[in-house]
Amino acid sequence: MSDPTKPRSDTGPPGIALPGRAGGNPLGRLTEAGHMGLLVAIALLVVVGLVTKPAAFATTSNLVSILSLAATIGVITVGATFVIIGGGIDLSVGAIMALASVWATTVATQEFGPVVMAICAILVGTGTGLVNGVLIAYGRLVPFIATLAMLVAARGLAQRMSDRKTQLIQPENSAIVELSTTRVLGVPLLVYIFALVVALGWVLLNRTTFGRRTYAVGGNPEAARLAGIDVRRHTMLLYALSGLCCGIAAVLIMARTTTGSSTHGDLYELDAIAAVIIGGTLLTGGRGTIIGSILGLLIFTLITNLFILNGLNTSDQLIAKGLIIVVAVLLQRRNLKERAP
Repeated sequence: MSDPTKPRSDTGPPGIALPGRAGGNPLGRLTEAGHMGLLVAIALLVVVGLVTKPAAFATTSNLVSILSLAATIGVITVGATFVIIGGGIDLSVGAIMALASVWATTVATQEFGPVVMAICAILVGTGTGLVNGVLIAYGRLVPFIATLAMLVAARGLAQRMSDRKTQLIQPENSAIVELSTTRVLGVPLLVYIFALVVALGWVLLNRTTFGRRTYAVGGNPEAARLAGIDVRRHTMLLYALSGLCCGIAAVLIMARTTTGSSTHGDLYELDAIAAVIIGGTLLTGGRGTIIGSILGLLIFTLITNLFILNGLNTSDQLIAKGLIIVVAVLLQRRNLKERAP
């Protein structure tokens, strides 16, 4: 039997979904039919912004604002993309980020300086994600149930640790805040961190054995197991990776808000999952791209920005996002039926 971890063409063992040939070329991925539709949607939203609020929308400060807003959720979206391609789901990402931000901004942690604070947030995120992975892979819990329980538990632990209070970053640890205030070529450092995470995520998914195994496990776990992949171990690592992204996102939101709070990341799990779905990743796993997820995220971020600039009701914004999710899922189902023999 052939080794599914080795590079190969679009064809492979029956039941194992593989990335297409465009996976080796970022530009090829960007110009796929599905991605072109996302680019058209982004272009239309830009036109709407230029028509409705040209003075406010077409400014450098607004562009930076859009990128900064996208950065935090975007890092989480990268991790969510891996989990969903691998056939799972993670509802706890927002709560994990909140817990990591609270843990990193306690008085005890802040005494050790900004570097230890950042490391603490990343370790807490990774460790919590690892717990999810162990419960799902070895405890045989359904991902929806396991991560829903973690959502509640992590948010509750964050509230208990902070006593439901917002924890401010002390002036001596301003290096964390400088990730948001320091700009290179007019762009905040946190946006560069986001870009780096996206780039590393793309390489990991498309250029490594780990990425090929992720597609295989999501496409058909049993076929992947028979091909020699340790499915449970890989599933555990996928959730640890998602937790790692939550930890990095916690550092970014600490930089943006200068705080750690149990309220951080509220509904981020919905935004991240929605961005992944809109980007073309199948909820059943086995197919998806990092680029598609990021384009889906930009659509949501632009919608949020347009609603704010036009002074529209937040409730209407949520309704619009909900409709977009439904349409995206219906289009996925139609495409699957068309591809079916």
